Amino acid sequence: MTLPLINPDDLPEPVDISDNTAALAGVKQVIDAGPYDSTWESLQRYRAPLWYHDGKFGIFLHWGVFSVPAFGDEWYSRSMYLEGTKAFEHHVETYGPQNAFGYKDFIPSFTMDKFQPDDWAALFKEAGAQFVVPVAEHHDGFALYDTGRSRWSVTKMGPRQDIFRQLGDAVDRAWMVLGASSHRAEHWFFMNGGSRFDSDVRDPAYADFYGPAQREEIAPNERFLEDWLLRCVEIVDKYRPQIFYFDWWIESPAFEPYLRRFAAYYYNRAAEWGREVVINFKWNAFAKGSAVYDIERGTMGGIRDDVWQNDTSVSRTAWSWVEGHEYKGAHELIAELADTVSKNGVLLLNVGPKPDGTIPEEERRLLQGIGEWLTRNGEAIYGSRPWTIPGEGPTEVTVGSFVDSSSPEYTAADVRFTTRTDVTGDYVYATLLAHPQDGIARIRSFGSGAGLLTRGIREVRVLGSAEDVAWQRSAESLDVTLPAQSATAAGPVVRLYLEDEARPPRQDFLHG
Repeated sequence: MTLPLINPDDLPEPVDISDNTAALAGVKQVIDAGPYDSTWESLQRYRAPLWYHDGKFGIFLHWGVFSVPAFGDEWYSRSMYLEGTKAFEHHVETYGPQNAFGYKDFIPSFTMDKFQPDDWAALFKEAGAQFVVPVAEHHDGFALYDTGRSRWSVTKMGPRQDIFRQLGDAVDRAWMVLGASSHRAEHWFFMNGGSRFDSDVRDPAYADFYGPAQREEIAPNERFLEDWLLRCVEIVDKYRPQIFYFDWWIESPAFEPYLRRFAAYYYNRAAEWGREVVINFKWNAFAKGSAVYDIERGTMGGIRDDVWQNDTSVSRTAWSWVEGHEYKGAHELIAELADTVSKNGVLLLNVGPKPDGTIPEEERRLLQGIGEWLTRNGEAIYGSRPWTIPGEGPTEVTVGSFVDSSSPEYTAADVRFTTRTDVTGDYVYATLLAHPQDGIARIRSFGSGAGLLTRGIREVRVLGSAEDVAWQRSAESLDVTLPAQSATAAGPVVRLYLEDEARPPRQDFLHG
């Protein structure tokens, strides 16, 4: 395959980031102003915003140079330099040796020439998303925003425009919340395979792109960590994202003091803006309660006291656009959403645009299918809270991270629960993860023998239908005859409107 090579003569001059004294002093000034300081004790005063806890559903976007080769996954920039891998062999066979055509040479083909930010925002709104989190920089070191700390960015190469700003403005116009993700930490080692043989990673002319390319076993030095911090700060100040998502490896001990400084800076900036914000982290990178815990492609075993997040993708194959995706079904993605929300979580669902700026048709259809279901059943999701138990049913769910390699075969007996209290009263929702073949929803946890539903039922309805429904309650279950209605990608939702809590009359002990 013949793609245009990057022209060294057209490259901007490298950016000198050797002296960060003034920039770091600016960070310190914001931290010193408060209200947060850079100690875990101070940062643990943080509370996740209501808009995030209520919103429940957002869109993640993996877009970038790796979408040009569209082979394997978004780690192509690493694996194409690892001898013996499929990506290495594919690269040599398709583009030539890595010293003649390196990862940098994909940049001119990352054009985004068909990018329509308002169309993207309209699609995400149609899907029911409340926030949008595009990748600002992935492991490959190419900034997808307008950075002053590197010449390797979308404003200077490839699209030659601030696509991050354009999308952020479209998201704002659609009344959704903008976030940003940083995967920069792993760049310390990410391209190191190219240092082991004759490749363009060894070329000093491109050291500011491929470097540091150090060994994984070596802790990052202060210069890299300072640059990492200042790139994060730059994104915060330039775009004011209200979600800042971190990928893994920031849990490495060297990052710990820099994470505290970043969190204090971000939270203090947000206080200046009059906005509430979220930091997402994995594993044990942050102290409990100082940010929002995230599980990648996974779930909890039960209800977590604090709000958390599951970030997953529409595809099992990759986060980015690749040829030959193995897509999940809309029914499976809705089940993931219902399961996550029932356990006090928020779902961040990823799609991967093509390098021309279009979203693949299958991914559009999946988002539209989720949106159709949420239009009918969103009352059980948005603004809800966990019930007494998260769910019931025979299908075992694997707990932890990276557990979505296959889809559970859910049945109509698999149910997830949520609840809400508003000015009209108290409600409990049962989301069936599949359609009952006989048209009857049987919910065991609502049976009188379960002892879980301690108040009377004022009304039973099925969301999306105005019809009265027939129901009966026994010791074993609550059985609801479902109304005839057009099918959606996932199962129906039964809503219980509860009787007011009984309050015995107060006894008069004052008067004789």
